[in-house]
Amino acid sequence: MEVLEDYTGHVEPGGPAARRTLPALTITKVSVGPMDNNTYLLTCRRTGQALLVDAANDPERLSDLVGHGADRPQLTTIVTTHRHGDHWQALGAVAGATGANTVAHPADAPELPVPPDQLVEHGDVVSVGDCELEVIHLRGHTPGSIALLYRDPEGHPHLFTGDSLFPGGVGKTWSKADFESLVDDVEHRIFDVLPDDTWFYPGHGDDSTLGNERPKLTEWRQRGW
Repeated sequence: MEVLEDYTGHVEPGGPAARRTLPALTITKVSVGPMDNNTYLLTCRRTGQALLVDAANDPERLSDLVGHGADRPQLTTIVTTHRHGDHWQALGAVAGATGANTVAHPADAPELPVPPDQLVEHGDVVSVGDCELEVIHLRGHTPGSIALLYRDPEGHPHLFTGDSLFPGGVGKTWSKADFESLVDDVEHRIFDVLPDDTWFYPGHGDDSTLGNERPKLTEWRQRGW
């Protein structure tokens, strides 16, 4: 698989992956499946251990993302951000092929095709080599939706939001109560505690920063979606 090193946050369906290299971690983004799902491969640069955020589709493509050479990373963990089927179509195949531990929130776990090896709650930590990812529970898009936060000690934070936060709004909800729950969690658990230069990586489409989206929070509440 072709991997572009000039990371912009945009990848094309069926196109090359894009890699961002941080001091301790690399983040490689690829689009898979008919719904343009983003999958992220996070690799600890010192240990070579890797974590996949959402084995969404195209297991062969995800295998190519990890690589086939002797120097490929060791995929140890697969985190599923939520229970919707477009985010786990390749979960069984990739977990079966690699032996990676699977991780999800207990509220969404019963609807996944592979019972999670590890259940995580808000505030828990998932490690990839020397790097730690904080679990943020964002209730509303689904009961067990989670985001993962990497606090780069030499730079700005990086946040993987699944379908709970996109450029332009929060994720889809199906009731007023769910919308209010999600927008409250996004505001209080993300925007209230993280700086504007936090770069976030959604489950579909392009990335953004909290600073770009913060001025729109009131608008999101008023429009109700």
